[in-house]
Amino acid sequence: MARVTRSSSKNVVYRIVKRTLDLVGAVVGLVFSLPLFLVISMLYLFGDNKGPVFFKQKRIGQNGKPFYIYKFRSMIVDAEEVLKSNSSLYNKYLINNYKLEPKEDPRITRIGCFLRKTSLDELPQLINVLKGEMSLVGPRPVVIEELKEYGNKQELFLSARPGLTGYWQACGRSEIEYPERCNIELYYVKHQSFKFDVKIIIKTFFSVIKKRGAY
Repeated sequence: MARVTRSSSKNVVYRIVKRTLDLVGAVVGLVFSLPLFLVISMLYLFGDNKGPVFFKQKRIGQNGKPFYIYKFRSMIVDAEEVLKSNSSLYNKYLINNYKLEPKEDPRITRIGCFLRKTSLDELPQLINVLKGEMSLVGPRPVVIEELKEYGNKQELFLSARPGLTGYWQACGRSEIEYPERCNIELYYVKHQSFKFDVKIIIKTFFSVIKKRGAY
């Protein structure tokens, strides 16, 4: 019983400290990235990228609660409708683990391609972290269609707060497809710790620098 109590207390401390670090990290990150926000926002005033600066999409969060994830828009306006209007391309998207090669994806703009390669499109998710919908580190939030990939492990997967980065991103992102992605995400959920989080942040940094798995 004592062992269970210590374990439970350790988990509570981890969650509290992690949330505190999330808040500090999100505020600091937003302050320091403000010049980038301003410069990137200017790019949406002209050309094929003209339109809304931000893209939001419904994702499934902790305990199954849906929320809207924020990104710098890397696609044309009404991108989802454009994809679904092409049945063969949409089927390929579903079969290919919910992604398409950039060269064959009609939704991605030239500026958007650059933002994705450098992972700058993910910066607005610091807002999601600040709101408590996401953490700095955690499983990647999925769309409702992807949940079926987790089978009877859906509840376990959704027990953790989704992350701006996570073990899947650190291991290679788009280079790792389902079902291996499920195993990686669930491994993190079962082994969450401060040490593991720091390791993931460091690995993510080098993955971003090398543009590994960026789509």
